[in-house]
Amino acid sequence: MFHRSTSAVFGLLVGCSTAPTVGTPEDAAYRFDETCAPCHGAAGAGNPEIAAPAIAGLPAWYVTSQLHKFRDGVRGTHFDDIEGMRMRPMAKAVFEDAAIDALGTFVEALPSQRPAPTVAGDAAAGQASYATCTACHLADGSGNPALQAPPLTHQPDWYLVKQLAKFKHGVRGAHPKDTSGATMRPMAQTLADEAAMNNVIAYVMTLGK
Repeated sequence: MFHRSTSAVFGLLVGCSTAPTVGTPEDAAYRFDETCAPCHGAAGAGNPEIAAPAIAGLPAWYVTSQLHKFRDGVRGTHFDDIEGMRMRPMAKAVFEDAAIDALGTFVEALPSQRPAPTVAGDAAAGQASYATCTACHLADGSGNPALQAPPLTHQPDWYLVKQLAKFKHGVRGAHPKDTSGATMRPMAQTLADEAAMNNVIAYVMTLGK
């Protein structure tokens, strides 16, 4: 696996007549530098100023599934999804399935860092609401790939709150082909308001410590 420290080497290939072979680690490192790092950062740690979440260490299956959704218009086409519409052309640039698979493997290998809490919420109140989440994301927030439920514990709280709001209001998860998103929508709708979303995510931030 090629780590981020070596990926700069492949940037030299920009001026060469032969690009990295699609689907190789070299290709993934190059594509990460070109399409992901400008928003998500060189280490994949994210950038809250432009609403780009941390992606380092996310499971390859989740990274690839979301890239496919963005590429194919299943996600990132709703007019209220500003961040998603910004992400969609990036996913379309990595259009080959083999390239998406390699990029998912590359991102998964990046060291993840636990984000610091930024959302003011009542974790004790949120614990009761999280009970409905455990069926898919598990009690410890580690996720379940069999149910297409990603881990939650290394995502920034501001991003998780924003996604809950998108699911609740049909900005995300309403596309007919988004089966996993459709599962999330009714779960988000059980949260009455922004305070309830803040509370449950405040509880999520206590998991995995």
